[in-house]
Amino acid sequence: MDLLTSVGYALAYAVVGIVVLGVGYGVLDLLTPGHLGRHIMAGSMNAALVAASGILGLGLVVYTAIWHHADASFGEALGYTIVFGLFGVVVQAVAFRLVDIVMPDDLAATAMETTFHPATLVPAATQIAVSLVVVASIA
Repeated sequence: MDLLTSVGYALAYAVVGIVVLGVGYGVLDLLTPGHLGRHIMAGSMNAALVAASGILGLGLVVYTAIWHHADASFGEALGYTIVFGLFGVVVQAVAFRLVDIVMPDDLAATAMETTFHPATLVPAATQIAVSLVVVASIA
């Protein structure tokens, strides 16, 4: 494979990765009250922690899909990356909502508070954990 082709593949994977991360962030924004970005910019460590863990988890899913299917044809590998990336978004959203339901208070609202609350470690860990489950299913 020549350099130009490799760069083209890298660009395509980067675009897919950025789109998956953006979709994941957008879904998380829909699951939380208010505008997630505004909460983060207002200094909410909780919101930043939950968003960062979701993005990190999805990054792991995208990376694994690319790495594991590197020997397949480019189109097939890119397809796997898209499917598993979007599957990761859905699984993270379901897990976030389930954790929010089982917690005694409104966890989504707590995650938007400016003062750090230890309860936000639960959805953050859940985002990473379900992403690792998806990663394991790829490999």
